[in-house]
Parts: sequence; structure tokens; C-alpha cells
Amino acid sequence: MAAEKGFELSRNLYKEFKNMNREKMQTVLTNIYKQGAESVETASVDLDELRKAIGSINGIGEKRLDEIMQVIERFVNNAE
Repeated sequence: MAAEKGFELSRNLYKEFKNMNREKMQTVLTNIYKQGAESVETASVDLDELRKAIGSINGIGEKRLDEIMQVIERFVNNAE
């Protein structure tokens, strides 16, 4: 299991934190949070490719494939 590199707190930043008031600390932490939230990658699924892959499974006919794709699309739309 590889260790993930997290946020590294430098000595200078630590000293700055110690001298901050609550409002300044709130601003800095909010900015750090926003940067992390913006850097998160979102996964996307090509529904046409997914349909082809599921359709290639032996025993899955067109009618069953349509039912499966409807369920998948409902979950994808709810996640957005």
C-alpha cells in the first residue's frame, strides 16, 4: 500500500499560523479547502462504450440491455 502525500506544513507556514487571528485562519483554511475541492478529478463513463461492453456478454439481448442501460442512466443522472 503506497502512502499518499498529503499537505506538507512548512516551518514558516506553521509560524504564520501561530500568529493568525481566527478570521485570518478561517480565510486561509477556506482557500486550502477550495483548492483541494477544485483539484478533485471526476470520473466520466462513456455510456455508448458501456452499452457495447454489456451487450457483448453472452445471454444479454437487446431488450435486457435496454433495461440495464435505463437503470444505469437513472443512477448517473441522480449522481449529477
